[in-house]
Amino acid sequence: MTALETLYASGGAAVIIPTLELTCPAWAYPIYLCQGFEDITARTEAGLAVKFTASGFAAALPARDNSGNQTLTFAIDNVTGEAQQLIDQALEARERITLVFRIFISSDLSAPAERPYRMTVLSGFMQGASVQLNAGYFDLINLAWPRRKYDLAFSPCLRYI
Repeated sequence: MTALETLYASGGAAVIIPTLELTCPAWAYPIYLCQGFEDITARTEAGLAVKFTASGFAAALPARDNSGNQTLTFAIDNVTGEAQQLIDQALEARERITLVFRIFISSDLSAPAERPYRMTVLSGFMQGASVQLNAGYFDLINLAWPRRKYDLAFSPCLRYI
């Protein structure tokens, strides 16, 4: 049993801490957020010690099945207005925003409690003082078809066409 399964089954004094990492090539540095009232310093799956800033956000995770609906919705409180500026920078540069959702347990911040979810932000909007982001696991819209590129390395006969 994993530590997260044990926590779900037996409870205890430990607390589940969901975290977000937002990155974009247009930004100078990634944004690290954790749900709660206190900042935490935790290690990612790559072993980097990262300070997650306390923030109010909610995550609506989809069911774990093969229905094809793999879109997650995140609502992040934007008290300082920083999110609006960063979204504008990403839109002006026409760059993709990547979101990583990790779950930590307060008793063990040395690694995420389960494998992180890596997603691409598909859409988002601002309403009042909060930002709502829709992110997906599998970006079908930006998927190349055919998936295999026909170049000279794959099919040398193209040289003679």
